[in-house]
Amino acid sequence: MADTSLSQTRTPEEPRVESAASGTGISRRRLLGTAGATGLVLGAAGGAVGYASAPSGATPLTSVGAAEVPFHVKHQPGITDPLQSRGHLLTFDLAPGAGRKEAAALLRRWSDTARRLMAGEFGAEGDSDVARDAGPSSLTLTFGFGHSFFARTGLEKQRPAALDPLPAFSSDRLDRTRSDGDLWVQIGADDALVAFHALRAVQKDAGAAARVRWQMNGFNRSPGATARPMTTRNLMGQVDGTRNPKPAEPDFDERIFVPAQGEPAWMANGSYVVVRRIRMLLDDWEKLSLRKQEGVIGRRKADGAPLSGGDETTEMDLEKTDAEGNLVVPVNAHARITRPDQNGGAAMLRRPFSYHDGIDADGTPDAGLLFVCWQADPLRGFVPVQRKLDRGDALTPFIRHEASGLFAVPGGAAEGEYVGQALLEG
Repeated sequence: MADTSLSQTRTPEEPRVESAASGTGISRRRLLGTAGATGLVLGAAGGAVGYASAPSGATPLTSVGAAEVPFHVKHQPGITDPLQSRGHLLTFDLAPGAGRKEAAALLRRWSDTARRLMAGEFGAEGDSDVARDAGPSSLTLTFGFGHSFFARTGLEKQRPAALDPLPAFSSDRLDRTRSDGDLWVQIGADDALVAFHALRAVQKDAGAAARVRWQMNGFNRSPGATARPMTTRNLMGQVDGTRNPKPAEPDFDERIFVPAQGEPAWMANGSYVVVRRIRMLLDDWEKLSLRKQEGVIGRRKADGAPLSGGDETTEMDLEKTDAEGNLVVPVNAHARITRPDQNGGAAMLRRPFSYHDGIDADGTPDAGLLFVCWQADPLRGFVPVQRKLDRGDALTPFIRHEASGLFAVPGGAAEGEYVGQALLEG
């Protein structure tokens, strides 16, 4: 939960006014555009209360459903796009006997499904119709390869060094059945049914070629839930995402993406994602006073401002002391330890989801963070920061890392291509 690279500020975007992707399917987004609406409009996001029939061409009441993310882009969708309110993370293992040929066919199917659903088209024959009444709702699908994928497909020589297994950390309590995997899929959308519809489509597309290894479901704040765009909060109630790298920064691409001329060539414009299921020990955390919670993080809970003063975006003064000569930002505060200037410039783009999977038998909540972070090289991004956190982060007693994975996510697919084609057909 590194403050250097915390989750993105959720800034609602104006919906794209584009035609649906090519194909014969009817666009859900187009259906919305021809369905009139009556009822109240709630907040700046224009959430719809109800729909009724109206003349063709009427303006849809909602802007959330109409938001569309393109599939054919330089970097795969779901990396730099704003946080969505619903998410699914899952991995697949190739079935016994399945190899490179079957993997290529599967990625071709997944890419076609992603293109259609992200454009708001209805699914293929046999579609469940779960999302028929909705627009694309900022749907994104992102695909990656795990370390084990390359041996299973005879592509060991194409496996990047950056995909070497992560080192062990003293705070790890990993469940190996919920870690790693041959193929990784990330699904995000601003509507729960749209996200679930994509999840079912991906699962059905896998057919006999692959089987689900693990699945995790998460959420974030819904668009329009706050009076103005704000950095999100995690389940500890902390503002979470203040120092995330921003695409406008001159070294953003260098930190987050593999160069176009990088190695291996099939990873051009791609990125490496670390996924961690981090349980928050909320019962213990909530016993702390507000002052102690803020000392653990190094920031005010109310607005995310550093304890050294200012507002959320004010640079933290690491040397400031109080009247008794004590550091205002404690030496083991999470926000101090994770700063890039305290880690040799290491930074990563965090794009997580919160999760809540019920209550354990002892009454404690199984809740926390589905940590998702992106970097050009995990050995220069995630690993050095996590090693430093392992040595003395004040937050460590209140969290537990329970699952982990590292995946190579190639660049976006060009028109007429599928994700990973340069690897599987190179």
